[in-house]
Amino acid sequence: MAGMCCGVNIAETEATAPVEPSSEAARRRRMGIHQFRFVPTDAAASVAVQENGRKRHRIEKVIDNKKRQKLETSVTISLSPPPVAVVVADEQKGKDNEVLDLSESGSQSVEIEPDLPKFGATSVCGRRRDMEDAVAIHPSFCKENSESSSNLHFFGVYDGHGCSHVAMKCKDRMHEIVKNEVEKEETPWKEAMIQSFSLMDKEVVNYSSTLRSSTSGSNCRCELQTPQCDAVGSTAVVAVVTPDKIIVSNCGDSRAVLCRNGVAIPLSVDHKPDRPDELNRIQEAGGRVIYWDGARVLGVLAMSRAIGDNYLKPYVISEPEVTITDRTNEDECLILASDGLWDVVSNETACGVARMCLQSRRPPSPAGSPGNDITVTGAGESSDKACSDASILLTKLALARHSSDNVSVVVVDLRKNV
Repeated sequence: MAGMCCGVNIAETEATAPVEPSSEAARRRRMGIHQFRFVPTDAAASVAVQENGRKRHRIEKVIDNKKRQKLETSVTISLSPPPVAVVVADEQKGKDNEVLDLSESGSQSVEIEPDLPKFGATSVCGRRRDMEDAVAIHPSFCKENSESSSNLHFFGVYDGHGCSHVAMKCKDRMHEIVKNEVEKEETPWKEAMIQSFSLMDKEVVNYSSTLRSSTSGSNCRCELQTPQCDAVGSTAVVAVVTPDKIIVSNCGDSRAVLCRNGVAIPLSVDHKPDRPDELNRIQEAGGRVIYWDGARVLGVLAMSRAIGDNYLKPYVISEPEVTITDRTNEDECLILASDGLWDVVSNETACGVARMCLQSRRPPSPAGSPGNDITVTGAGESSDKACSDASILLTKLALARHSSDNVSVVVVDLRKNV
């Protein structure tokens, strides 16, 4: 009796096609033949899909879904194309062709010079509406002097307030100004850094005046505020790392901390208006410190030193405090960060986290965060995974502890025998 089975006329099949033995070897031969069958047209392709569908229907009766998914996955991988190699030719410079293997997209290998320190940096907006922090890293930005072969390395964190343009100006120019001062013959470090901050402050004041008087229009949001650009400033903590010294210059409440043999050593002291010596200086200059949600200069600014803030001079000054620290073999890392970290994380905790990352013993996610699944997205750069992990983890810790400010962290590996 003729009938239909799986869309095929049994009578016609029996009349036109010979019957093969239904053995395991026969089924393998049929499947092997169809696996390498070439389909020239779209119509034939649809037929092949139907045939493959019938075969898959047979297989599904034997194996369960998990095994079937594993089988399909293995087939997909086995049929994937081989790694792609792209040839890049530099015709202008006449260089030999260079082959770039793109089989592992997204991975890069960068050769670091032996005398360059390893570092990692992370900067995120956090819970603020605008991002006003800036980070500057310039390895080997100058020589110690004309006769020396030692490279100096520059690291800076700038925490803007009122707007971001002062912090960005410091990011673009501070290392160049420091370089010019350092390259002057026989200039002591302290005088060079104080002069650099003074020149930076003058540039910022002139730049703010240009923005204020400009009629060409700008997307700087501080132009919509009162008293416009004069109310904009930035903290600045700068570290120059030499082969034997660490020179830190700080102006404001950003901070530099050295981790030496597991001990946190602050290399800067925050400039808060209620710090006794800063309070005396402000009062002697004719100013006042008013407690309005914390100690503030004239009830406005929560720090006593900053670059910019022209409307608060001479109470708020740009002169930094400079510390010069001799490097030792026990030095492990240097941490520079804005107050978005230091407001909620102590020096000892920050050094402990960075130290564990550098020793390849990464601690667990910070407790207290909802689900411990905080995601950090922001600008960052690094030359070392351990330092990068440390900066990211410190940023996550600050956010988990509900820091309300922008958070910027730089971690520099100071170990010499690594």
